Amino acid sequence: MRVSFSGLLDYSKGMIAKVLEYVKKYRMIEEGDTIAAGVSGGADSVCLLFVMLHLQKIIPFRLAVVHVNHGIRQEAGRDADYVRGLCEDKGLPFYLTEADVPGYAASCGMSSEEAGREIRYRALREALEREGAGVRGRIAVAHNGNDRAETMLFHLFRGTGLTGMSGIRPVSGNIIRPLLCVEREEIEKWLGERDIDYCRDCTNDQDLYTRNRIRHHILPFARNQVCQGAVANMNRAADDLLAAEGFVAGRVEEACGRCAAFEEGERRRAVISIPDFLGEDPYLQGRILLSCLEKAGEGRKDIGAAHIQGILKLLGTNGSGQLHLPHGFIVYKNYDTCEIRRKEEAAETGQRAPGPGEYPVTGEGVFGIPGLGQVETRVFPCEKSLNIPKKTYTKWFDYDKITESMVFRTRRPGDYLTVNRNMGRKSLQDYLVNEKVPRNMRDLLYVLAEGSHIVWIPGYRISEYYKVSEDTLNILQIKIRETDA
Repeated sequence: MRVSFSGLLDYSKGMIAKVLEYVKKYRMIEEGDTIAAGVSGGADSVCLLFVMLHLQKIIPFRLAVVHVNHGIRQEAGRDADYVRGLCEDKGLPFYLTEADVPGYAASCGMSSEEAGREIRYRALREALEREGAGVRGRIAVAHNGNDRAETMLFHLFRGTGLTGMSGIRPVSGNIIRPLLCVEREEIEKWLGERDIDYCRDCTNDQDLYTRNRIRHHILPFARNQVCQGAVANMNRAADDLLAAEGFVAGRVEEACGRCAAFEEGERRRAVISIPDFLGEDPYLQGRILLSCLEKAGEGRKDIGAAHIQGILKLLGTNGSGQLHLPHGFIVYKNYDTCEIRRKEEAAETGQRAPGPGEYPVTGEGVFGIPGLGQVETRVFPCEKSLNIPKKTYTKWFDYDKITESMVFRTRRPGDYLTVNRNMGRKSLQDYLVNEKVPRNMRDLLYVLAEGSHIVWIPGYRISEYYKVSEDTLNILQIKIRETDA
């Protein structure tokens, strides 16, 4: 049974009325739903909790609260106690998850932010299961309008398309964001007027993360020097972009029907007719590839514009070839046909995929390699004014000379590198001996390789063939950062 919202906006003025209208617009909550709300104890999530309590008086639904102690801040236990006290006072089910986020991040080769997000949503899903929510379960999180504006800028600066420019979505599957229609200042004012206390996270005041720097410097400058309503204007634009994205998604599905086929089950894959694909609009081509990646692998995490450009480049060549992408995606081109699948499925066909201890490198991404560090890659046009970095663990390569997939791996028999401008070769074994690398360390070193051609030996040198020159059009930058793992 759907809830009738007619006449309900008189229930409250200001914040509640605005959120209720937003919930109505995106059909976030229906009578009989069970909602697990993530409450950290900060202003946003405490506001979410009290707003949900107001909405519960209008729309009958069950509410449970989930708190995650990330094991990062000393005062985390105090925050958990505060949220537990709120739940006891309001008679709400309270679920506490304690996790070693830094340890989990190090073991999985991901950032602390990403690890925290994964643990948080897992805890929310588990709470819904314990509440017996089934298909009527929803997860409520406290993202607000400022978060959405920051995300839009973050995606724009790093490179994005229509989907990324729409920022955080009001509804993503069973995840709802009722506070996305209000700004951070509104939230703090609303709490202050009602004398509702909340916990303060000192890390939010530090410039530790890119998003914090956008929050503390770029958005305030925009509001003070460009337009006071910058955040509201960006959120209206995000809604328009979200609507445009819905329209384009329909056109993409139609185009996929004309040039691609999908195989479900254990052997998930996408097969593209290249002549038909190249007949589609250039903008739709990129979106078609993203759709194929999604359907072939249940998601397209870490797939960026540089990866799509790499596939387009492959499809524009004659003959056959292959390209390795993050998370085990492999793209095979065989004359007029392109096949996209995960490496597990590729092994069934005899096609070679990265083996254990191999880490494919594509145009843009971030991944961890145990014993080496965090690897960051990106591609950008070569300009004559650019100065080639002299840092030991930041190197530039001529991206257009790379014709096969590259991987970080340990050495193999037959590995070689080019050592001078005449493209003279030296075996990797001889090079390591000449550099006096201890015998017991040689098999532990990671090298970046394209087939048997060694592109780079981190900490030592790169192969002459791949160096940036006057003829270079595009640069692949690879930066290795040490981690605590």
